[in-house]
Amino acid sequence: QVQLVESGGGLVQAGGSLRLSCAASGRTFSSVVMGWFRQAPGKEREFVGAITRSGISTYYADSVKGRFTISRDNAKNTVYLQMNSLKPEDTAVYYCAARVGSYAARIRTSDYADWGQGTQVTVSS
Repeated sequence: QVQLVESGGGLVQAGGSLRLSCAASGRTFSSVVMGWFRQAPGKEREFVGAITRSGISTYYADSVKGRFTISRDNAKNTVYLQMNSLKPEDTAVYYCAARVGSYAARIRTSDYADWGQGTQVTVSS
């Protein structure tokens, strides 16, 4: 099991940037694929992107491709979500999640076993 704590959310104007962090403890961090999801009010939780255990490969939802970047530092047990060119429709609670496996292209919430508590991102127009 992995314990996850997100940070870095906040209020930003459209076109701005934010970097979210997710600190992990428990299971060996380098043994898990890390994903980011988000949930807007009244909507289902949706996949944002994921990164493989080594950090070599990433996979993104079409809605964020080219604007968001996921990276990880296994020495610091931390995964990051750099969000640029933010839009009002990016407003949501953002969650990091962990799964045992090899591939980043796993987009279902049920693919991930461990979740953080979420951090709010609000983009004003």
